[in-house]
Amino acid sequence: DYFRQLSTSCSPDLIFTHRREDIHQDHKFVAELTWQHFRDHLIFEYEIPKYEGDLGQPSVFVPLAHDTAERKLEAIITHFASQHDKPWFSAETLRALLQVRGVECQSPTGLAEAFYCRKIAFG
Repeated sequence: DYFRQLSTSCSPDLIFTHRREDIHQDHKFVAELTWQHFRDHLIFEYEIPKYEGDLGQPSVFVPLAHDTAERKLEAIITHFASQHDKPWFSAETLRALLQVRGVECQSPTGLAEAFYCRKIAFG
């Protein structure tokens, strides 16, 4: 019901959600709800490094400046306290993923975020 109400009350330019192939059942469910209710919107699915090794091949890369990357890492570590007990949830692990994605897209800074995008409409 919440997603239905949300989809009728706003029309965002860009939506970020979990990746549909995420093995975590709650993440997968949120991604499916997002696609069901916002199917005509631009949706970027983000990746989370964790135990399952379910990272894939992203289709969108956003190079990051070093200071921007550090601010994002600080915000993630600060605001997701529920994940602090997970061994994979560290600034070092998240920074390493930014570095790998930076290499893949030849980011000038060596850092990039990566997303999965299934549908883009131009015009």
